[in-house]
Amino acid sequence: MSILKSSDYKVYSKFLETLAHKLTKFYYSNLNKPFYVSNKLKGRGYDPVTNFDKAFEKFIRKEIKKKYPNHQVIGEEFGQKKTKSDFSWIIDPIDGTRSFVIGNPTWSNLISLNYKGNPVLGLANFPVLKKYYYNVSEKLSYVNENGKRKKIKVNSKAKFFDMKLSAAFHGSLTLKQQSKIPSILKRMQFPCADALSYSHFAEGKIDVVLQCSNKIWDIHALIPIIKAAGGIVSTWKNENAKKAGNIICSSNKILHNKILKILKPIVK
Repeated sequence: MSILKSSDYKVYSKFLETLAHKLTKFYYSNLNKPFYVSNKLKGRGYDPVTNFDKAFEKFIRKEIKKKYPNHQVIGEEFGQKKTKSDFSWIIDPIDGTRSFVIGNPTWSNLISLNYKGNPVLGLANFPVLKKYYYNVSEKLSYVNENGKRKKIKVNSKAKFFDMKLSAAFHGSLTLKQQSKIPSILKRMQFPCADALSYSHFAEGKIDVVLQCSNKIWDIHALIPIIKAAGGIVSTWKNENAKKAGNIICSSNKILHNKILKILKPIVK
């Protein structure tokens, strides 16, 4: 059963498509120049943020406010704007700030529209790669690359023995924990690049993605894109992925259940 009316999906997905073009133009017009980096953790680790993260989020918030002034907004850099609306926008202005800092083009802008706390529409925009991923309903996702739109689907026929697996633990698993999942480690043969890995999964290029320590703004935009492309996404405890944390997405139920079983020894 659809959470939103089909007419709502059409209106909001069009807004996200338009926003993707605006964000890429904003980057090349204003942000494709020197930047400065600071560390949010200040000696307790490394979590970089740039002035461009903040500029992107201000721009996104401004666009949302112009169109939907009563909606709630939650952003990584500027927190939550609370209202009584059932709609909320979850923003990661630059997902993959480390990649951005070193000039890796795989960073993105992530924006989710949630209704009553559930992600219903998502946008993953990659300005340097000149493409963006988005869904228009519960069962239809697209990638738009260089102005050409293509419907995307996961590789639903993938099997464990021949799967393409991409994983990143982000320092969250100890070596002892990793030693308990050797069948996963030896199959980690494909690079993991933040939201781009999830996007490639939805496109059928990767069959399984495992990531640790996702925040809501890291994953909410990708959940509806993945689901509409036929993928399965959950936490490692097989809970709703909207909780964030350690995330797994698989291209079919058999594969998903098998990997969840393998992960059990290290899931608290």
